[in-house]
Amino acid sequence: MYVIGDVHGCLERLVSLHFQIAADLAARPVPYSALIHLGDYVDRGPDSAGVLWLLAGAVKPPVTQRVDLKGNHEFMMLDALGGGRLAAGHWLDNGGDATLESYHIGIADQTHPELWRAAVPDLHLEWLHRLDLMHREGNYLFVHAGIRPGVPLRSQVPDDLMWIREPFLSDRQPRDVVVVHGHTPRPQPEVFENRIGIDTGAAMGGRLTCLVLEGEEMRFLTA
Repeated sequence: MYVIGDVHGCLERLVSLHFQIAADLAARPVPYSALIHLGDYVDRGPDSAGVLWLLAGAVKPPVTQRVDLKGNHEFMMLDALGGGRLAAGHWLDNGGDATLESYHIGIADQTHPELWRAAVPDLHLEWLHRLDLMHREGNYLFVHAGIRPGVPLRSQVPDDLMWIREPFLSDRQPRDVVVVHGHTPRPQPEVFENRIGIDTGAAMGGRLTCLVLEGEEMRFLTA
């Protein structure tokens, strides 16, 4: 399983990781492989539109299965494009301006949300609407932000899966699954018995990280 953290418009680094994954599979062939993107493809970085063209398009890495999860920034983008002025302001305050610029919406037009929807291709919106909120493979659970401690997986709510930090990050109680997540940037991946965090701040000068899980082994690819 190859798991990529928060991309935030860093297209070149995402392409680099996809090439590294292809090379890794060529050097170490396996009968089954999965690529899981943990969400936050847009905002803050230089080319959110390019990231969505790549992920929503026809070019696919050579894996058996690919799963794309929704992050809070995809939620904010869809909410803002839905027409709400409060949602639009919230999105702009959280890096949406960089996404609009990648779609050639200049500063002057960023005060007119009614113009935004026409700039985003239907292909991108359809892909964003299809994103999953969680995915389980064996003893690993993949989500964007985390889960609410003490709440069964079937009862987790979308807000927590996309937004939670505390009390999830501080919780050290063993679980039936190891939660692999992004959302909270750290200089290095965080590895605990009950969770693995792999948002390493790509849009803030850090690396884009891919966690590789194979049997009991864990390693990292970075760009």
